[in-house]
Amino acid sequence: MQETDLWAFIKGQTEAVNFLKKAAINPVHAYLFVGPEGAGREEIARAFSGSIFVNYEEGNNLERCKDLAWRGIHPDLSIIEPEGRTLRVSDAQKIIFESSRSPVESQKKVLVVNRFDTAEPEAVASLLKTIEEPSPTTIFILLSESIPDSHVTISSRCVRVDVPVMTVESLTELLKGEGIPLEEAALLSEASGGNLGRARLLQEDPSFIVRQEAWSTLPDRLDGSGAAVSIAVEELQKMIDDAQMPLIERHNQELEHLAEQEDAFGVRGSGRQTITERHKREIRRLRDDELRFGLATLSRRYRDLGIELENSDKLDAIGLITGAASELERNPNERLLMQALFLDLSMKVMV
Repeated sequence: MQETDLWAFIKGQTEAVNFLKKAAINPVHAYLFVGPEGAGREEIARAFSGSIFVNYEEGNNLERCKDLAWRGIHPDLSIIEPEGRTLRVSDAQKIIFESSRSPVESQKKVLVVNRFDTAEPEAVASLLKTIEEPSPTTIFILLSESIPDSHVTISSRCVRVDVPVMTVESLTELLKGEGIPLEEAALLSEASGGNLGRARLLQEDPSFIVRQEAWSTLPDRLDGSGAAVSIAVEELQKMIDDAQMPLIERHNQELEHLAEQEDAFGVRGSGRQTITERHKREIRRLRDDELRFGLATLSRRYRDLGIELENSDKLDAIGLITGAASELERNPNERLLMQALFLDLSMKVMV
């Protein structure tokens, strides 16, 4: 049987992969992966963790080791996600506790901290010593979209690895190289904003073209009435609900595979809770991505309206949409967000 190459699952990040392949042989105490969600930070972190475990594996079951790491359920891999929109002191305390625990199977323990850029200053301060001087068996991988000023001290203690977003052009070429027709590859790349994971999800869900059209034609349907706003919100929320189905099917397949593993090896240590929590995060992220995709489509439509709108009205509309997109960081109620935006657009900017 051919051995699994974890790095073969990573696409479009050649520079980061080449560096980390070498780093896995003799890893240092902390790494900082910098790049947007969807560029592959989490996937690279899991592949890197698996490569580290394999290099320190004392047994012979390397394929099991790689499989568990790639699925994020290796007993010596902890993937920590902030409970809310920011990483708080309570999350930091959990990280500190996890870092103090000894490895179970490997000689090393890897802690992946997602969305580290959201860490509040107090959380950053409480983590400094732990990340600067962790246990000799602990390796940190911090995932961050950027490096805020309050994070500079910790970032200086880490090896930085850039994981940039793919350009629409490069993602189109990658998808084309996988056998996807050029026109479809270009459409998927633009709709996903260079996010390979989302592009693959959209490929399983051709109805995204219908959703794109619904957002694009929204200005034509907003007539200033509350009824039109209500109908539009109901329609788009239903579409977002339906957009979850490919991901839910993928989650169900993963849970079926997990149940088979539990039947064979027992429930203890199966990682069911970790997987369930990850599924919830992925659903929440998908809904945010759908809203961002819709708002970006809506913004492009107002830009393209040209002479149909006065320039000031066009700028007002784009400003309203940009403001709504920024509100997504605060975990707003979807329905209320869309209702408020659509009502403002229909009252202030009539096509």
